[in-house]
Amino acid sequence: MNELKPAQAGTLESNDIMITVAPGVQGSGVNIELESIVLTQYGQAIHKTIAAIVAEQNVTDIYIKAVDRGALDCTIRARTLAALSRAGVILEKELI
Repeated sequence: MNELKPAQAGTLESNDIMITVAPGVQGSGVNIELESIVLTQYGQAIHKTIAAIVAEQNVTDIYIKAVDRGALDCTIRARTLAALSRAGVILEKELI
C-alpha cells in the first residue's frame, strides 16, 4: 500500500456523500465515522459499503468520515474510491 495522505471526495449537496480519509493510528484498523440524514434506516448499509471498499483495496489503519445526504449505493462506492485514489492508496489505472 502507498503512503496515505488526507483527501476528500463528494459534496454536501442533496443525494451526495462527502468522504474524508486520513491516516489512522498504527494498528487501529479501519475507523468509520458516519453522519447521515437516513442513519436510522440505512446507516448499517452505508457503513458496510464503505468498509467493503476499503477492504477490497487492502487498506488498514485509516480514519474515514462520511457525511451522507441520501446518496445511493453507487455514489457511496464512487466517492469512497475517489477519496482513496486522491489519498494515494490506489492508482488511477486500478480503477478502470
